[in-house]
This record gives sequence, C-alpha cells and structure tokens, in this order.
Amino acid sequence: MAFQKAVKGTALIGGGAIATVFGLSQFSQYRNKHGALVEVQAAEGAPVRKDHLPTREQQILALQTSGEFDVLVIGGGATGCGCALDAATRGLKTALLERDDFSSGTSSRSTKLIHGGVRYLQKAIMNLDFEQALEERAHLLQSAPHLSAPLPIMLPIYKWWQLPYYWVGIKMYDLVAGSQCLKSSYVLTKSRALELFPMLRRDKLVGAIVYYDGAWPLCLLCARGVWFGGKEFDVRAKCVINATGPFTDSVRKMDDQEVPNICQPSAGVHIVMPGYYSPDNMGLLDPATSDGRVIFFLPWEKMTIAGTTDSPTDVTSHPIPTEEDINFILSEVRNYLGADVEVRRGDVLAAWSGIRPLVTNPDSKDTQSISRNHVVTVSDSGLITIAGGKWTTYRAMARDTIDTAIREHSLKAGSCVTMGLQLEGAQDWSPTLYIRLVQDYGLESEVAQHLASTYGDKAFEVAKIAQVTGKRWPIVGKRLVSEFPYIEAEVVYGVKEYARTAVDIISRRTRLAFLNVQAAHEALPRIVDIMGKELNWCEQKKKEELETAKTFLYYEMGYKVKTDQLTDRSEISLVPSDIERYKKRFRMFDKDKKGFITTLDVQRVLESISVQMDENTLHEILNEVDLNKNGQVELNEFLQLMSAIQKGRVSGSRLAVLMKSAEENLRRRQAIPVDRSGGGL
Repeated sequence: MAFQKAVKGTALIGGGAIATVFGLSQFSQYRNKHGALVEVQAAEGAPVRKDHLPTREQQILALQTSGEFDVLVIGGGATGCGCALDAATRGLKTALLERDDFSSGTSSRSTKLIHGGVRYLQKAIMNLDFEQALEERAHLLQSAPHLSAPLPIMLPIYKWWQLPYYWVGIKMYDLVAGSQCLKSSYVLTKSRALELFPMLRRDKLVGAIVYYDGAWPLCLLCARGVWFGGKEFDVRAKCVINATGPFTDSVRKMDDQEVPNICQPSAGVHIVMPGYYSPDNMGLLDPATSDGRVIFFLPWEKMTIAGTTDSPTDVTSHPIPTEEDINFILSEVRNYLGADVEVRRGDVLAAWSGIRPLVTNPDSKDTQSISRNHVVTVSDSGLITIAGGKWTTYRAMARDTIDTAIREHSLKAGSCVTMGLQLEGAQDWSPTLYIRLVQDYGLESEVAQHLASTYGDKAFEVAKIAQVTGKRWPIVGKRLVSEFPYIEAEVVYGVKEYARTAVDIISRRTRLAFLNVQAAHEALPRIVDIMGKELNWCEQKKKEELETAKTFLYYEMGYKVKTDQLTDRSEISLVPSDIERYKKRFRMFDKDKKGFITTLDVQRVLESISVQMDENTLHEILNEVDLNKNGQVELNEFLQLMSAIQKGRVSGSRLAVLMKSAEENLRRRQAIPVDRSGGGL
C-alpha cells in the first residue's frame, strides 16, 4: 500500500491492498477465524442478517465512486477493523484499507487468550492495572459464546513464600473483576494439582493456584474485504486513522518525517505440540521463567501451545522462528513437566513469531517495562494514530480512537454501540447445536462440533455445501486431512467470503498452518484446486499460489526448522547393536540388496502382510526421508532417520512406524507353527 500523504480532510492511498467499505446504507461485519460474520446496520446499530454479500466488483466500485468518506482506516488487524466497525455503527461513512489479508499480521499470531493482564502478574499487583481489560474480556466472552469460553489456568508453586504472594495477586484479580469474574480462583494441594495436571513436575511442588481467563480460538475480527491488487486510485476522506500495529511509526513518518517513534516492537515466539503434553481443559502459566519472561502452556484445538513474550526486536515484519527460540521454550517446558514425560524436539508441529507493537518513549529499550495500555495521538495534519494495547481491549481502543476522530474532525456521529454486540453465529447457537448437524446432514461428530464452535448457527450454511463422501458414514464432509476436522466445504465458504489466497485458507480460515505445518503442506494441493475452480484460476495462477503458500509454511510457520532436524548432513549416533538391528529391518524391504528402497519395495512387503496403500501416499512417506531427493531411500538415510528419532529430534515418521510395524507383523507370522495356525492344504 503506497501511503502518499495524509492531511486534514484528504487521504491519498495507492492500491495493491484489500479494501472494505462501510456507510449509512451499508453494513459492517465481524468475521470469525473461519469466516462467520456479524452484520451491523450502520445507520441504526441494529444487528441484521444479509443473505448475499456484495460482490468484489461492487466493493471496488463503491470505493472508487462513493465520494469523500468520513473515516478511512489504514490497517485490517483487530484494532483497524475494530475502528471501522465502531465508526460504521455510529453512522459514519467508513472505508478500510489493508495491504495484505485481514489479520494476517500480529492479530493472527496471538496467545489465544482473552486475559485481563494477569500474565504480567507482578506488575499488575503493583499497578492494579486490570479493570479495563477485565471489562473487555467479559464483552468478548459474551459476544461470541460459540468461539470463547472460560479456561482454568494453573500457576504451579515450588516455593512456600510464593503461595501467599501469588494468592493475594490472583484474589485482587477476582476482586477487581467483580460481577465480571468468570469463576473464583482457588488453591490446590500438591496431590490435587497432580491429579488435574498429571504431567507436572512433582519434586519440590508445594501446590498450585488456579484462576480463570478466557480462551479465544483466534478470531479474525474484520470487515468484508475486497482484493484489488494491481489497481491504483485515490480515496478521499475527512479523517485518516493509522492502525497499522508494528508499522505505526512508518506511517507516521510518511505524514511527518521528524516525528519521534512511539512504538517498541516486542516479539513473542510460539510452538505447537501434541495434545498429550497438557490436560484437555487446564492451562499453565509461569510468570517468572529463568530469564524473567512469561511462559504459557495452553490446550488449543486439541493440541498444546507454548510460548513466551517480551523479546525485544528491531524488525516490524514477523521474524522467522529460530532453533534457539524453539529450544528455549522446550527447555522451559522441561522445567515444569515431570521426568517421565520426554519433551522431544520432534514433537514441535508448528512454530511462529509475532510482533507486538508496545507503546514506549524513544529512549526506552526495555520492552518489559513498557506500558501495555494504548495511546491515541493526533498529528499536526490531523492523522490519528492508535497504538499499543492488546487483543482483549481492541473494542475500547476503537471507541477511544473514533471518539478522538469525531472531536478532532468535527464529524457528526452517534455514541458508541459496540458493547454487547454479538458476532454472527452467536444468536441461535447452543452447546448442543452440533447434534443437529450430525442428525440433519450426516456429518462426523468431530466435524460437526468443529463447525458449530467455529461458525455458530452459520454452520448450517457450511454443511449445506459439503460434498457427499460416497461412504456409509459420514454421509457428507470430506476432510482436507484425516487428523483434523476441517472439510473441503470450508474452502468454498471462505472463497464466498472473499478469501483470495491459499495462505489465508490454511492459516486463518482454517488453523492448519498453526496446528501442523506438515498437515497444511499435504492439504495445499487440494485447497488450491478447490480455490482454482471457484475463482477460475489458470494453471499458472494455481502454481503461484501453491508455491507462495509453501514458502509461507517453510519460513513463517516453522517448516524450515522442522525439516532441518533431518538433513543429508545429519550425524548417525547409534550404538553398533542398534545399527545392526536397523540394517536388518532395512534388508527386509531391500530384498535385492541394492542399498536403497523404493515405493515398489515397500509396496511388496505391505502386500505380503495384506496391507493396501495407494502409490501417492507411499511416495509422500518416502519423500519425507529421501534427503538427497533422488526418488529412493538409501540405507544411510534410514540410519540418519533412526538416529534423529532416538535423539528426539524427529517424531511421527510414517516410514519408521510403517517399517517397524511390518517387521513385527512378519516376525509374528513366521513364528506361528503349522499345528497352531490351523494347518493347511
């Protein structure tokens, strides 16, 4: 997006972005993480339903021909979309520009918590800085009951003096929340803490404190969007709002090159591990790690997410997670999990970094002492900037921003009406809605629960377009990958709600990229095919989308650091007895003593034990271990794989499991004597 100049009364913005238009006769919307919408009539602020969204062409035309807007928002993350929603519901003619997909930046890389500030417990105790965040937390939980829920979070106590210290702080958290307290916090004995969180380290454990915050499966709070890459035109507005997160100062300097910086970027690194690392409904937080940062450990989408906060950074784009980042988190995880739980590097299924634009003065270097409240500034030319804050308080940030815009630019508008506004999907949702999806459409129970908890009562619209499977059960709903409940119909539904990139589908309309990069990689060809059919992509466009999405997974979602665990340079650190054992297993497949195995070798062994597997799947399995990419797996590559597995650097290797299973199956068959096998002819 080429921001040329922002002056009072006029904004000139270049194209190549996503745009959305609001106004008196138009509608603003929320969208959840997979596309469910709420539509709010701007003139009256009353929720309404609209069966058909305007086309992309209609949106572009409206942006070009609607004359001067009251408000133009730059930035389509949580804050920018919150500002656009607030402005539209007050009756202001509003437009929003985003250079990428909605919530593609910081807003899609959060900790998945709606919190009131307790993870910065020590600072919160000193400052009593809870109240606004707690109020906004309650609003979010009420506005989207199908998406959010209270989550108990445990603080393990390993020193007796910490028990009263943290207990006082947590009880103050409850007290300030008042009627908005989700559930009262409580103390656990050592035995009860281990019963609820059996993976916890036992030695020196004194007990634990449990408090409640909100779990938020990372919704995209956004407006209806239009991609108009390749076109450029001017948009005029009375007021321009800068809500660009980490890019805040870059945009401010386009308005005034001499303005001092007000943002200090802070990086948070997150990893996703299998669900067995944490209980299904209990999170864990350590407010004082070995280096003073906060680390959290939370159940999310049947997986476990772990991460840190407050790592100073000089970059505004999202940094690539490094092996050092991942190993630090794993070391902290090992500190509070029991010795009987082996924390393996190979169990990291995805990894990413997010940039949080904290507010600071230009001389500050310590992001941990920076205020996490938001600030609204107005430049001499009238450019309004909203910076700082957090996901939980986006609505209050938007309210304060639009209040400032109305005051500074003498806009005629009503009062803020977003408090209590529900997302589309919440109105007729109930915890048992998924049962109707199973009964009425023949969806798998897991898929139905996913759709209900993602789209709310809009889940029926997704179910209606789900394809017949051709099986006895489920009747409809073809999965994108077998281990996750995302179905092909969600791709079609996402396109109908303006999804235009494969990256958007795998990372925000579904959460595959954040849950398991390998699964997302496997699903990409089918996703691109579906999108290509819906959007009339040519073969070249499909190829470009596929490569762009693969690059996104490789660098931004941790696929690179995952594949780096097993390369053609990996050492073989096996004792002689293990080497001989693995060589023997390899030779069961390499009957011709070629020194390598191919799909034909594996297929022959599988057929001998009556196992059928299609050729494409076999190619995928061997390709994971084919380090020099010559179409075969050599003995040395197999030994490198088994060495990496023993070290815990690789897990879930399909080839290793398949070969071990086949070996055991063949051994059992060879060991059964004729008289016990029922004889023969």
